[in-house]
Amino acid sequence: MNRGGFQPYIASRTVRGDRVPQAVQGLVIRDYAGRQKLDAPRLPCAEYSMPGCYMMLETILDSLPAIDGIILYSLFMLPLKAVRRREIYRRVLAAGCSLHGALEGLAIRGEDDIARVEDVIRMVQLTSGSATPMQLGAA
Repeated sequence: MNRGGFQPYIASRTVRGDRVPQAVQGLVIRDYAGRQKLDAPRLPCAEYSMPGCYMMLETILDSLPAIDGIILYSLFMLPLKAVRRREIYRRVLAAGCSLHGALEGLAIRGEDDIARVEDVIRMVQLTSGSATPMQLGAA
């Protein structure tokens, strides 16, 4: 596609209970982009540290027509509620873009990829006790 490359998205808060330095998150994204042959020329966009804040992610989503997609440091940076994640997936795919989780090595390039990514997220959240089925949108 090559509209403007992929936008890296990193965290300022913990991801699955770990605080990973932003420089390390950037290295993980660059390594993933290189292995996947994805053009990621942009500086990483760091989310604000307030819990539940996705202002920077919303800014990136608004810029989807000008980029090829988003490379998140981790898929676990996405909102806890499945319904909110699905809205993000819908926006990304509707724009003809893709969404990548560098740490997990998973990508959403089409509708078929969503179920696999959601299965991984739900499994980890349920086994770690970080969410209830109601919070995950299963109920």
